Order: sequence, then C-alpha cells, then structure tokens
Amino acid sequence: MDLRPHIEKFRRRFTEIEAALNDPKAFDNPQRAQELSKEYSRLKELVTCGDSFFKAEEQLAENRALLKSEPAESELAQLAREEVARLEVAEKKFAQQIQFGLVPPDPTDSRNTIVEIRAGAGGSESALFAADLFRMYSRYAEARRWKVEPLDSNPSDLGGFKEIIFQVNGTDVFKRLKYESGVHRVQRVPATEAQGRIHTSTATVAVLPEAEEVDVEIKPDDIEVTVCRASGKGGQGVNTTDSAVQIQHKPSGLTVRIADERSQIKNRAKAMTVLRSRLLERKIAEENAKYAAHRKDQIGTGDRSEKIRTYNFPQNRVTDHRIELTLYNLANVIEGEIDPLIQPLMAHDLDEKLKALKL
Repeated sequence: MDLRPHIEKFRRRFTEIEAALNDPKAFDNPQRAQELSKEYSRLKELVTCGDSFFKAEEQLAENRALLKSEPAESELAQLAREEVARLEVAEKKFAQQIQFGLVPPDPTDSRNTIVEIRAGAGGSESALFAADLFRMYSRYAEARRWKVEPLDSNPSDLGGFKEIIFQVNGTDVFKRLKYESGVHRVQRVPATEAQGRIHTSTATVAVLPEAEEVDVEIKPDDIEVTVCRASGKGGQGVNTTDSAVQIQHKPSGLTVRIADERSQIKNRAKAMTVLRSRLLERKIAEENAKYAAHRKDQIGTGDRSEKIRTYNFPQNRVTDHRIELTLYNLANVIEGEIDPLIQPLMAHDLDEKLKALKL
C-alpha cells in the first residue's frame, strides 16, 4: 500500500484543524471545540508518525545502496546490514500506526474499561486460574501506568476467585484489552493434585467499555435496588452495615451486586457503572451481529462462550486460537507481558478492517 497520499491527507486536515482552533470563535461551542481538539491530537500523532516513516524509508534506501556498493565482508557493509535490519522494523511499525489511522476511530477505544473474570469448569483450580488472570492483567496495567480499581469479588477457599470485577482507567485501555473477552483455558498440574496429573480448567473474561449516561438510558422505573450486609473480608465496619447494593434491571434481566466499599452510595454508583457497561456491551454485540456474517475471519471480541486462548504450563506454551498464534513464553505472559499476544491480534483486526474498506 502506498501510504504517501494518506499521510498527505492527514497533513492537510491537520493544518485545517490547527487554523480552526486558532480562531477564538471555535470555543463558542465547547463540545465542538473538544471534538476538534481530540482530532487535532490524533492527527498530530499521525503526521509525526508519517514524518518518521518517510525518514526511515529514506535511510533504508541509503543503507541498501551502500550494501550494493561495498564489499560484503567490509566493516561498513556490516554496519549497513545492522541498520537495514533496525530500519525495516521501524518502518513496519510506523506503517502499521499510519494504517490504524486510516480506519475510523472506534469511540469506545479510548474508554475506561470494566473487566469481569469468572471461574468456569474445573472447580477450585479454575478459581485459582481466575486469580492468575487478574494478577496478569493487573501487572499489564501497572506496566502501562493504568489504574486498577476493584469493584467486587467472590473469593474461593484456596485463595482464588469465583468471580472478580474491576475497573481499569487509562489511555486506550479498551482498545488493547477488548481482545481478551472469551474463554481462557489452562492446562497444568494443580497444587492439590497428589499424582501429578495435568488438569484442564477454564475461566471466562468479559471486557466492557465504560458506558456514559448518553450511551444507555436507564429509567428509574426499570431498576429495583436492594441493600444488604456485605459478607467476606473487609473488617467489622463492612460486615455490620447495610452497604452492599444489588441492582436488577427488569427489561434485560441483568443483576449487578457491588459490596467493595463501606459506603452504600459509592457501591450504588459503582453498580450503576457496571450495569450501564453491560447494557452497552449487549447493544454493541447486537450491532456487531448484523455485520458478523460479512467478516468470516473476524476476531471474536465479545463472545463469552468462545475459547480464545490456552495456557499450557508443562510446555511453557500459550496459544491464541483465533489467529493460530503460539508462543513459548508462558512464564512471561502470566506475569503480565501480554503485548506479544495483543499486538498480533490488533494487526489482524486492522488487516480485516482495511480489507472491508478496500484499502
């Protein structure tokens, strides 16, 4: 794909928006000014990336020409080969970032995100695996300087989680984590297994973009709110006050229970946040279903019943079944280094979107 026309298009639009924002009248409409500012930031990044792409392309041509003119064994040729290898990686990275800019931005990509992990098949081992996944995502969030806020949890007897819900706040959280929705399978020898047999267990992960009030309308008459005493760990104050909040959304049948805070008001606010996000997820899934038939290779980003990944501990192997990617670095992945999985998923999704746009 020739990226030059697209980069120049970004540059022209960037100049237009820059001129518009320099006009004080632009801020007479705060919402419009905010939209322009967001587009300005996005295009500034793309224009900068385009300049870097052109520079890498130029340097690549120079070093390839040098390789042809120098003896293969010379020190200069060796340096040129090293530069070519480095610049090819850089050029590919810049090209992919520019291609991302060609696809209309998904408004949910920049949203904060709610992640729900639930133990599946496998009893206590699946609860321990759910805890491992929570730790994996927490480590990943920490590395990206995202903030993780627990919302609710149901601990198991052996230190795992039957269920844990948490919110992740930061830049491009949903853009990266949305590919984690689905069934995760683990194959390993449980700590409770005396004969050393490998067991297979599962946990489900649901990744929901945080919904705003304008995304989903929830009428007061459509919900039923009940309060009760929180149970489990948290101290005497938690266990002796009616702080836990349960909200049932009658039209959809969805029920949310939050007991993380001692404050009933805070728990209700968090429960409404989770409810809105679940309703938004359902709304998005219904829209996506209309177009799914036209995308045979689509990555399942929302089907909770889809087995997406296997973590095989005896072989130090992790396999993503959607793109048939296998890595032999499970020890690093489970410690939160999941970009080697997320980046190929993002690239595959980008390719499919570019095909759909016929670019």
